Amino acid sequence: MLLRATGLTVEYGAIRALHGISFEVDEGEIVTLIGANGAGKSTTLRTLSGLVRPAAGEVWFDGRRIDGQPAHAVARRGLVHVPEGRRPFTEMTVRENLLLGASNRPGAEVGALLERVFRSFPRLKERYSQTAGTLSGGELQMLATARGLMARPRLLMMDEPSMGLSPILVREIFAIITDINRQGTAILLVEQNAYLALGAAHRAYVLEAGNIVLSGAAGELRQDPRVRSAYLGE
Repeated sequence: MLLRATGLTVEYGAIRALHGISFEVDEGEIVTLIGANGAGKSTTLRTLSGLVRPAAGEVWFDGRRIDGQPAHAVARRGLVHVPEGRRPFTEMTVRENLLLGASNRPGAEVGALLERVFRSFPRLKERYSQTAGTLSGGELQMLATARGLMARPRLLMMDEPSMGLSPILVREIFAIITDINRQGTAILLVEQNAYLALGAAHRAYVLEAGNIVLSGAAGELRQDPRVRSAYLGE
């Protein structure tokens, strides 16, 4: 098992955001977390990546316990977070943003890592010298994802990659996510577009008010009447 969280509890002051949740991601999987706004999906990713410290529970990654470690140490182990809202450094060029993503990698790897991201994101090669602030929303999502890939992750965590994008760009982003997974990178996906998320994922967990209320094969959950009613508008 590549990632295992057990009994994960997160509190913001008197508010409990996660109530002892447990879940797993295996090598080569796409696993999605779906749920309404405020369900705890982004908090889960932020806790896994070391940005939030859990009040209780454990996180194990590649056989080592990582809860309580700082975010840079978690990323160095190969657990990389692409946050909601893309968050590039807008005054830096595409090139500088990508190289920043590879800051923990040996210099000898950088050329090969760039070639990998350009195969997945040829548009970024065309925009290589532009400042990130001049890119479109879809290009910014590509840059955020590519910056994560430059860290050579074992597991890439993606928070709302389709947010604010046109339907055409959403389909393009999901095709890229699937391709990244086919190349060997496991993905933990937080996504409000439950239909596309369940279509791309191998397994899924449904979060409600900080609790996991359903889990299973993504295809089976896509047909579950409770999921169809609550998240697929059917």
